[in-house]
Amino acid sequence: MLNMNKVIQHIWNEIRAENTTQLTPVFDKEHPIRSTADVRTWWTSKPCEAFTKTHVNFTVVDSTWEFLEARTINESSVVESFVKNDHLGYAILYNYQGVIRRYFPDFIVKLKKGEHLVLETKGQDSEQNKTKRAFLDEWCKAVNQHGGFGKWSWAVSFDPNDLNKILRDAPIE
Repeated sequence: MLNMNKVIQHIWNEIRAENTTQLTPVFDKEHPIRSTADVRTWWTSKPCEAFTKTHVNFTVVDSTWEFLEARTINESSVVESFVKNDHLGYAILYNYQGVIRRYFPDFIVKLKKGEHLVLETKGQDSEQNKTKRAFLDEWCKAVNQHGGFGKWSWAVSFDPNDLNKILRDAPIE
């Protein structure tokens, strides 16, 4: 029996690909430009670490892997600053199996060469994760075409040992 959600996803992807002539970023009408200075205090029971290159005083780490990634980002000579995407409101809307969802990438990294890197950490890949990345790729292209927010790219770290290479070789197009 056919899974109707998979059929919807396939049709949606084909319609979007065929009918897209220009990518235009969609901004939050109330807060079109955000900053880590706008982050309000919140309380968490999750482990937190202080890093020197982040704009937020503590970085919430959801796992040992995220801690290792944050530490590697913080210690990298190519990184100017970074922030864990927690309570920032930065989300990518995507359509998966006919349902509009929100995707919150793990980190936003500002490289010393002035470019921004949206970084996701993933232990295992899935069709849903690939769909998220397709929408993230469109988001980066739309923001880059807009031209008013610098150059943005994205990457996925599937292993903590690959992060130095990802940071060094960014942007990944």
